[in-house]
Amino acid sequence: MIISNTESIPGHTITRFYGVVSGSTVRAKHIGRDIMASLKNLVGGELKGYTELLQESRQDAMARMVAEAESLGANAIVNVRFSTSSVAQGAAELFAYGTAVSVD
Repeated sequence: MIISNTESIPGHTITRFYGVVSGSTVRAKHIGRDIMASLKNLVGGELKGYTELLQESRQDAMARMVAEAESLGANAIVNVRFSTSSVAQGAAELFAYGTAVSVD
């Protein structure tokens, strides 16, 4: 599966559009990560627990988006974007979406 955040893929011609595909995951913060984040807020620095949580969330959302595209028969996804939103106190959704296409 070719995944691109651009409208086209250099060296390939889009031969078929399947439409918008998406994948999402909702994650809650972990109390241990919250404690460490509070301590880091005092001294500064990267919140590695949250960085890892977001990376895992992006991977899960992408995998779900790719699975949807594959089920349609696509071999590429163009115009890929990410979005986040708060769904409850301490929980957020990470949403990946793009256009499923076939390329030669």
